Parts: sequence; C-alpha cells; structure tokens
Amino acid sequence: METDVKRRILLKSSLAAGAISVAVGAGLLTPRQVLAAWPDKAFAAKNLPDALQALLGDTNAAESGDIKIKAPDIAENGAVVPVTISTTLAGAESITLIAINNPAPLVASFNLGEGAEGFVSTRLKMGKSGDVIAVVKAGGTLHSAKKEVKVTIGGCGG
Repeated sequence: METDVKRRILLKSSLAAGAISVAVGAGLLTPRQVLAAWPDKAFAAKNLPDALQALLGDTNAAESGDIKIKAPDIAENGAVVPVTISTTLAGAESITLIAINNPAPLVASFNLGEGAEGFVSTRLKMGKSGDVIAVVKAGGTLHSAKKEVKVTIGGCGG
C-alpha cells in the first residue's frame, strides 16, 4: 500500500515536471520581465556621469539625508561586501548602486514597482577601497548618498 502512494507521487511529479519542460521549450512560460532591454552602455561606462546618463537619463543627483547606506567601514574581502540601502523618499522608482573605484562603477540597479518600499540589500564586488554611492530616482529626480568602504583584499582580480 505504501509503495503505491510513493509511486503515485513520483508519477505526478514526473508528469508535472514534463509538462512544465514542454511549456518552457515551446516558449509558453518565457519570463517577460527578464527579457527586458539590458542597459549595455550603462554597465560598460567607465565613469559615474556616463553610467547615470545611460541608465537614468540624467547626471545631476542631489545629496539627500533621506537615503541610508548600511555597509562595513572595512570590508575584509572585496568579493562580498554586504550593502543595504533604504530610503524614505516618497515615490522611489529605482535604487542604483555604484562602487566608484571599480573598473566599471555601475554595480546594480533595481527598478521598484509602484508602492514598493525603498529598500535593497545585496552584496557588492569591490576591487579596491572607495565610495559606495546609492542613487535613488524618486519623482523624476535623482538623489544620492555615499559611504566610504575600505577593502583589505580586492574582489575584482586584485
């Protein structure tokens, strides 16, 4: 009796996995959000103004006390620097992270849905010590904050 139950569970799971595989293979379950346009120019930019212009369409980011960056003062390993960004700015549309001394400074950009809380937590890769800059787009304008992070072992091949 017990083997019949296990056999049924195995058959159901196999059929479900097979059906999903066929649907994915046929293009019926293609994740549309993931296939959005990738901002090549922004991530390839070698300096902050070019990256901001290519990604957000503006380079003027006013410093704001409404953006908080939580990151270590000294990161022992630049390959995994934990960073948390939070903002109380109303209508936050996106949060962009920049490691200014990286070969390609733009590290990540998060588009926030309507009504989403202005909060992002991730890990950055930093090649050497420098500022971590958070740029928040809210109400069509750019706001920024920065925090210096010292890296003892570089994470970008250093």
